[in-house]
Amino acid sequence: MNHRLMKIISGVFLALFLLGLSLFFLINGNPSKETQHNAAASPGKASSSKKQGSDQLIDRIFTLADKGQTLHIPFTAGKTGIEDVRGAWGSPDSSTKTDHGQYEDYPDRNGVIVHQNQSVYDIRSYDPQVRSLRISQIKKSKGHPDEVKFFKHEGADQVILIYHLQGRVDLKWVAPRPTDRQSDPHIDYLSVYTDPNRLIDPERPEAILSKMSLDEKIGQMIIAGVSGTSLDAKTRGLIRQNKIGGFIFYAPNLVNPDQSVKLLNQIKKENEGNRLPLLLSLDQEGGRVERLPGLENTLAALRIGATGQPQLARQNASIIGLADKSFGFNLDFAPVVDVNSNPDNPVIGDRSFSSDPQTAAAFGTQAVKGLMDQKVIPVIKHFPGHGDTSVDSHLALPVVNKNMSELKQLELIPFEQAIKDGADVVMVAHILLPKLDKTYPASMSDRVMTDLLRNQLHFNGVIVTDDMTMKAITNQYSLGPAAVQSVKAGADLVLVGHDYTQAREAISAIKAAVQNGEISEERLNASVTRIIKLKKKYQLTDEMTGNVPLDELNREIRDFNRNLKH
Repeated sequence: MNHRLMKIISGVFLALFLLGLSLFFLINGNPSKETQHNAAASPGKASSSKKQGSDQLIDRIFTLADKGQTLHIPFTAGKTGIEDVRGAWGSPDSSTKTDHGQYEDYPDRNGVIVHQNQSVYDIRSYDPQVRSLRISQIKKSKGHPDEVKFFKHEGADQVILIYHLQGRVDLKWVAPRPTDRQSDPHIDYLSVYTDPNRLIDPERPEAILSKMSLDEKIGQMIIAGVSGTSLDAKTRGLIRQNKIGGFIFYAPNLVNPDQSVKLLNQIKKENEGNRLPLLLSLDQEGGRVERLPGLENTLAALRIGATGQPQLARQNASIIGLADKSFGFNLDFAPVVDVNSNPDNPVIGDRSFSSDPQTAAAFGTQAVKGLMDQKVIPVIKHFPGHGDTSVDSHLALPVVNKNMSELKQLELIPFEQAIKDGADVVMVAHILLPKLDKTYPASMSDRVMTDLLRNQLHFNGVIVTDDMTMKAITNQYSLGPAAVQSVKAGADLVLVGHDYTQAREAISAIKAAVQNGEISEERLNASVTRIIKLKKKYQLTDEMTGNVPLDELNREIRDFNRNLKH
């Protein structure tokens, strides 16, 4: 009886359980259309997420490569020395010497470091994240490469996608050559590459200095003029024998864009065997002081200053800097930061941003930044101020009868501001300031260059004289003794434009002054160290320049001028 009852009860419970289970599946068990849709969509979401992840990875790699770096490798192509690598990573697993440099393999770091003359110029990453990418992903994210090369050697058959980045860095993606069987291969490795021929000696400036002869040091302190429109024996001699620091070019040297680029390339090619690259300079201020042929006129500084918008000075200077760089120049004797306080001034006028010192300071500082944006060295001029003169120093020696207090209230304001904001080079004018120095013009005065500029304004950069062949100097002095006095007073670079003979005279006079003890070699060393630091900071090279994109440059100039007028 009890057994039958238990069976009945068990049956009832089983029936209730099955009924409940059926109801559960009826309500929840069958996937809804939405659930089915989500399930179907999940692979797409994963694919989208993967795509987004690859784009982010590629962006990150390009951002690092712009700086000469790559993933998980703490070194910079073109800047890191191989001893720094060994100090951080130890000895490589293997090292192979080739005609192109030394290859040092660090498999545990997924990297190969390539160096030449102790400088790392190629960093190769075999990082798993890099190797997860495909050619199509690179092209889709960053567009078609600037160059595509193919390499076949000892079993390797590769394609190389090359993207030219800023700072003269190439980012190279190396993969197996696509085939019908595998049209979209994975990346083997990437290379962050800087041409070793473009690099300045990676050693510290002091170490470079220690290897330089007296002639090299003196040569580095001279910027000379160029004869004619092509490389001649005089210019070649200044490069080969005198190891000249740089050249200045004027309108007669620059006939058209093609000839200009050819001339600069000839000079750079001639300098390739020297220790340091050249300063290649010109006066490209804009307005009435322009040297580059084929360009439309840029606006004068005074016109830009009248807008009341300092950022426009930066935009304009950036366009000028782009033009300079496109022709092959790396130093521009601009901007003029003089205060145009004398309406009778025959030489400054609309070259100045304003007659108000604060306005001149604001616009001049932005113009400095605009040239720097293009990796062109700006030179602020004409220290300590040429704006309150009534004589053109090209023709005679101007006199400014102001004391230090008066200068600080007007002329010095733009210079102080530009120096605080990072100006690297100051040009000193041929102006006599008898209340500071009764004997020598500013460009030959230790009271102006050393006491005022170095000690009071705390300028640690490069001091360059105005052109020593101007009549403000040559009417009073022979060039050799004048150059010696400028160096004794604190000039780092002596500018000798136009005349080859006078450049050689300056070099000979400075050498004689060192040999007879009038100038100490320590004094030279201080200047040359500053010059080396300047060239390293702006990453100067003797790299050849290509064709000038004249149409694009003129379009930039027209657009800026048009927008300013509106």
